[in-house]
Amino acid sequence: MSAIRFENVFQSFGERVVFRDFNMEVQRGETKVLLGEGGSGKSTLLRMVLGLVQPDSGRVFVEDQEITGLSEPELMGIRKKIGIVFQEGALFDSLSVGENVAYRMREDAAYSEEEIEDTVRRLLGFIGLEDAIHKFPSQLSGGMLRRVGIARALVGNPPILLYDSPTAGLDPITGRTICELMMELRDLEGVSSIIVTHDLKVATTLASEFAARQPDHEVVFRNNQDNIGSLVNTRFVMLKDGTTLFEGTDETLRNSNDPYIQDFLT
Repeated sequence: MSAIRFENVFQSFGERVVFRDFNMEVQRGETKVLLGEGGSGKSTLLRMVLGLVQPDSGRVFVEDQEITGLSEPELMGIRKKIGIVFQEGALFDSLSVGENVAYRMREDAAYSEEEIEDTVRRLLGFIGLEDAIHKFPSQLSGGMLRRVGIARALVGNPPILLYDSPTAGLDPITGRTICELMMELRDLEGVSSIIVTHDLKVATTLASEFAARQPDHEVVFRNNQDNIGSLVNTRFVMLKDGTTLFEGTDETLRNSNDPYIQDFLT
């Protein structure tokens, strides 16, 4: 069963063709890392998964349910299965960290205040920011904003996460922290995801390391040295001229002789 699937998608904006006969599948528990130059359609794919952009032709599926042409009320049910992490966190400035994380639950009106408080504290504990529950976005660093964005995306335990440039503009140490959260969700929670990124170091880390839980419940991150090549549940997709130029592992990508790929990687 696939988490996300694009079948023969064609999409244009005016005279500019973004996708032509595009196909891609994300298996359950798999991570697809989207690479390509600006304007290659990476963020458009995320919007298609959410039903915010409809393809001119072709079909889009979420957990094997076709979402192409669904009405807005029907799409609301689909979107509950998806969490999205924006580049800047996209938090409400006038709400505290705790209120931002709780926002979706309060909008749903299906949770008691006790359930909301317990969930907010659990999610903030997961990202290591439980002490920031009463702070406002203006009091947080860029990395902290991104982590709160991840916590908010996890409300409702969605099986699918979409990351739009999750480490852009962050220093290497903070970027590593975000990367570890993504690995933990992939390897220990079985979350399926699409990651749009220009950060090749983060992309390589995702493909070569994995999260593991120790007997004392501590989470550690290990190099994938016992296996030859990259992790099988993390694959790269290179977009170019509306189609898939490359799909495969990090190792295969780096060994490619395609001039466009080599130029992109250097």
